[in-house]
Amino acid sequence: MKSLGEFLQTGDWKGEKHVPVIHIPEKVKAEECFDLKVSIGDEIKHPNTMEHHISWFKVFFHPEGAKFPIEIATHNFTAHGEGEVYDEPVSVSNVKLNKSGTIHVISYCNIHGLWENSKDITVE
Repeated sequence: MKSLGEFLQTGDWKGEKHVPVIHIPEKVKAEECFDLKVSIGDEIKHPNTMEHHISWFKVFFHPEGAKFPIEIATHNFTAHGEGEVYDEPVSVSNVKLNKSGTIHVISYCNIHGLWENSKDITVE
């Protein structure tokens, strides 16, 4: 039996349109809010049609030294052309941290499966 982790794909978001792009500062101050933005297709646009689309992102934070990551947000994208309405795979969460660690994002493409990316953040 395969674990879920074996299905996670990754790559360089500049050359692979499925990899979530994490937009955060390298350093933040403890207890100060900052915007954590996630997007898909910054360099290469991902299709957004009923046949091929990004369905969701899950955003996690793994504090240094912690056993498990903490879920920050889930963003669902459900409008892929119905009634000429589209929601692009971009989300922003306002976050406050007390420890340095790693932001992890998993995204789901209805054709190409699960994709992941991560980025370290330092809390001063």
